Amino acid sequence: MAQAVLRDWSGAGWSVARIAKILLLGVSAIFLLLHFVHLTADFPNNSPWMDWSKYTDEGWYGDAAIRHYVTGHWYWKGDFNPAVALPVWPALEWLLFRFTGASLAGARALTVCVFAGTLVTLYLLVQRHSRTGAGDADEALAGPIAIFLLCTSPFVYVFERMAILEPLMIALTALGLLAASALEPIHLEGRRPRGAGPSVLLMLLLPAIVLTKTTGLFLLPAIFYMVWARAGYRLRPALRLALPPAIGGAGLWCAYFFLFVRPHYLADYQYLFSANAYTGIDLEPVANVILNTITDGTWIGTLLYGTFFAVVALTLFWRPRLLRNPLFPSLLLWIAGYYFFLAYHNNLQPRYYLVLAVPITVVVAMGLDSLRRGQRRSTTAMATILVAAVVLAVAAPDAAQQLGYVLHPTYQFEATAQGIKQIVLADKTHSPLILSISGSDLTLMTGLPSIDDDFGTYALEERVKTYRPGWYASWNDVADDKADVLAPMYQMKRVAAFAAYDDPDRNLLILYRLDPANPSQHPRRRRARRRTPPRALITRMGQQPSDDQLKH
Repeated sequence: MAQAVLRDWSGAGWSVARIAKILLLGVSAIFLLLHFVHLTADFPNNSPWMDWSKYTDEGWYGDAAIRHYVTGHWYWKGDFNPAVALPVWPALEWLLFRFTGASLAGARALTVCVFAGTLVTLYLLVQRHSRTGAGDADEALAGPIAIFLLCTSPFVYVFERMAILEPLMIALTALGLLAASALEPIHLEGRRPRGAGPSVLLMLLLPAIVLTKTTGLFLLPAIFYMVWARAGYRLRPALRLALPPAIGGAGLWCAYFFLFVRPHYLADYQYLFSANAYTGIDLEPVANVILNTITDGTWIGTLLYGTFFAVVALTLFWRPRLLRNPLFPSLLLWIAGYYFFLAYHNNLQPRYYLVLAVPITVVVAMGLDSLRRGQRRSTTAMATILVAAVVLAVAAPDAAQQLGYVLHPTYQFEATAQGIKQIVLADKTHSPLILSISGSDLTLMTGLPSIDDDFGTYALEERVKTYRPGWYASWNDVADDKADVLAPMYQMKRVAAFAAYDDPDRNLLILYRLDPANPSQHPRRRRARRRTPPRALITRMGQQPSDDQLKH
């Protein structure tokens, strides 16, 4: 009876695969739209992911755009200026803020739009490569399955809504794979490609990936494998395809570095790498590091992660023909490259695994669809139903968890920022400049200027003397080294404390007013609110204040 019904649907043009495709994409669209709901809500408390980025990274890596909107200039000498080495994301935010103003909702909406672009790119990429192998291209379900699993993942939901660097790096890498797969293959020596568009796009994407986040270097082998596959796995044709975008991309990066960074901002560029130069792989046995790196991948989702290893094992030992699909090995190189970085760096923050979650999900989708399409035509419909059941079993608990986050948002950190803003603006005797490791996030949410109390090319004492903050916001307590710097210049008066987040080390943001240590140095009451740094430090785009200006 079931087989007869399936034959009737197929005869009417409504195959089980086509119905499954429509349903998967329809549900995915609904969950994608949910990503735009409650954009200013906190990173979910009591989640499985304790990640430091929720306190700092959304402000840090968009700081150039935020500061330019708030104060009129993007660069603060001596403070933390990551945009010098990572300019792509703040440049996009700068374009957005020109129309919308600087806000947390705007920055996160941009991130979700980037995620939507990633989904479209992956769908086109997967469906293009689903034409290889058995079955009609219209019957391929790898793309819809991948999109469905990504849109219903709570792990992807929480991190793809954050205005951090990883979502854009993922999107550009996926677009790089798509561009590489569109390169004109060269089968005969001396034959020229008919179109240069994909090569030019790839030339722009290669430096863009690295200038979005330097760890993108570990993803480039995946792109060049795709180029090699397009050249028929032959060295000389592969070089002809790869060298123009590679040389052009390297030239663009060199132009940026030698014409912009080296003459003006070399110290800031070097500082970003020195601040992140440590590696923890030598702090414990290598075997433990590798084991922790792999097992922490369960943050992605236990069922999905287990299915990934099952698919890889089945591919290697049962259906090795899937390896002949160039996208599959490219994704495995993407995964292996970033695993290598994670193990070497040995700072296993959950957000880093977002870069792995996307290719892992696509590999699972391709593997399940390959198993389905490898069946005899008479059993394809039943195989489709079986695969759909597996996909639903993986996605159902994840979708329920994500819906829980959507239905029960919290706004503690947002309320904290607004509470600090009210206190600061109500006091006309102190500069509104805030000193805090979370200062950039506070600036994004409130428009109050800030400097970092932890990172910067100047020592903290020098930065404090230069910028003269009026307030200090610290999590839970004041570290001894910070107190030692502030004590000679200020008396710290605790004025408020705000409960935010669930991290026991950072769950209470305490606001201190910085009164001069010598009461006679207390500034007079100002008639107007001072919303900007010292006048001598205000510069135009790309300009720095001189050392003489800083001394005065």
